[in-house]
Amino acid sequence: MLNEQKAVGHGLEEALPDVMMRVVSELHDVAYLIERIEPMLNELGEGVVANTADHIKVLQGIDLAVQKTRGLAEFIDTVTAAIPQSWLVDVSIALNLVKLADMQRSLASGLRHGHSQPLTDDAGDFEAF
Repeated sequence: MLNEQKAVGHGLEEALPDVMMRVVSELHDVAYLIERIEPMLNELGEGVVANTADHIKVLQGIDLAVQKTRGLAEFIDTVTAAIPQSWLVDVSIALNLVKLADMQRSLASGLRHGHSQPLTDDAGDFEAF
């Protein structure tokens, strides 16, 4: 993806479709992270509360959250295809509102290497924030 940027005033203008596709990428990452929760809850609930209505509602809620997140990503992806590359937007103020540094970098540059929580990390590893 070509990342066309143009300095204007105090901010940096970029092609709106490029920015929107970075949002799509983040939404797919969120869906992936949510989806990883479900098997863990199944393991925790085995034999204890696995068949309770509340447990089933939580699992259904997780599944719905994944479907909605992926649905939003696909919607934005499809709408973005109709946006001319010449439409520019200044993302500097919006980026300042994003509190997660990795997400801020990803949305700012479009450079990302894998998911925000790769499966290759050893269990127990964490990043203090």
